[in-house]
Amino acid sequence: MLLLVATALAACQPMPASDAQVPAPAPQQSSASAAGGTDATACAAQGGKMLPQGRMQTERCVIAYADAGKRCTDGDDCLGDCRIGDVAGAPAAGTTAVGQCHADSSRFGCYTTVEDGKAEATICVD
Repeated sequence: MLLLVATALAACQPMPASDAQVPAPAPQQSSASAAGGTDATACAAQGGKMLPQGRMQTERCVIAYADAGKRCTDGDDCLGDCRIGDVAGAPAAGTTAVGQCHADSSRFGCYTTVEDGKAEATICVD
């Protein structure tokens, strides 16, 4: 009986430090390496402006696109997304559609994207 108790208690001992696995630190990422970042200096260097975005009105980097308003049938036609801004008049998902290149890097609001000449499902991002 005493041997059983000793064995059970020995199983509860901590692992030696040499066998312990220490998780690697997560890689650091620049908060403004892409549009939408929160670093004002990096945003300005990319030609963007810090603007309140989303329901929480968090200041985020918004970059204006030179091809804004250009007719498109795919996101590859634009610097940003190919979108249909009028969600009330947007075609059903999967049907043939033509959009316009989005004006800036903001991801917020309601819109329908166009990919491969077809409307995607309308989404609202807040």
